[in-house]
Amino acid sequence: MFYYRRKLLLGLIQRLGGEVLSTSLQKNLFLLTRQQKEKSFDFIPYKYGCFSLQANNDLNVLEKMGYVKKKYNGTSTTWQLTSDDDFVSQLRIEDRTVLNYIYNTFKEYNSNDLIKYTYINYPFWAINSVILDDLLNAEEKKKVLLQKKDISEKCLFTIGYEGKSLETYINLLIVNNVKVLCDVRKNPLSKKWGFSKSLLKDACEKVNIRYMHIPQLGIESEERHDLKTFSDYKKLFETYEKTTLMDNNSYLLSIIQILQENQRVALTCFEKDVCMCHRGVVAKNLMILDALTGFKLKNL
Repeated sequence: MFYYRRKLLLGLIQRLGGEVLSTSLQKNLFLLTRQQKEKSFDFIPYKYGCFSLQANNDLNVLEKMGYVKKKYNGTSTTWQLTSDDDFVSQLRIEDRTVLNYIYNTFKEYNSNDLIKYTYINYPFWAINSVILDDLLNAEEKKKVLLQKKDISEKCLFTIGYEGKSLETYINLLIVNNVKVLCDVRKNPLSKKWGFSKSLLKDACEKVNIRYMHIPQLGIESEERHDLKTFSDYKKLFETYEKTTLMDNNSYLLSIIQILQENQRVALTCFEKDVCMCHRGVVAKNLMILDALTGFKLKNL
């Protein structure tokens, strides 16, 4: 599908001359979205700073569609526009204005200049950088390191991905210093991009969060059909508690162990509202099991 955000990507490559280093493209895209009221892409702090997982996936899709080509040159990667279409003219006027501003402001910046600029002005997205020492002085580096959350208080989080982009979701885990994400879906597949098991695991690992899938604590899909009222959910969860959780108590105990070892653990499933999701039932039972040592519970 030709989403508008993909036209924006193509328009940016076009405005940057038709061929651009992957890192420079990500940084220009990040700076462009800072100027948008409604951002077309979100970003995570990756090893070279701000990185949009969605944009990277869109570029791979666009390559399959024949609009761009990925080129490798030693250790660097570039994206080359292979279509003669005028994508800039297809953008909204406000985005064309921002695109021109980004081009005129940063056209003389090379890749390292762009990286350094984003590190200094947007330090949160540099917290996982592997090249901080190469680009920043001691004072600049200190501002980045201050963005890192060093919270060690024992806490169990629950988080649903409904209504969240993958990047927003991952950033919530980062700012709460979550160390392990426990996926309690029975079948970790999702129509929402980024939240099927392999992609979610990869995104977590990119920011040093351990991903674990615990299907034994999930609910079969057919049991979730025709849930219309809170009463329906309550009945489902009562049955779930008496059957699945009782039969799989050892997996609850394993999460307790993970929590004791890592201090900051999150349970995840789809629903935004924890009251409509079985992860809330899992969390409640974990609190009962760990009543002696105790931990805080927080819904993200």
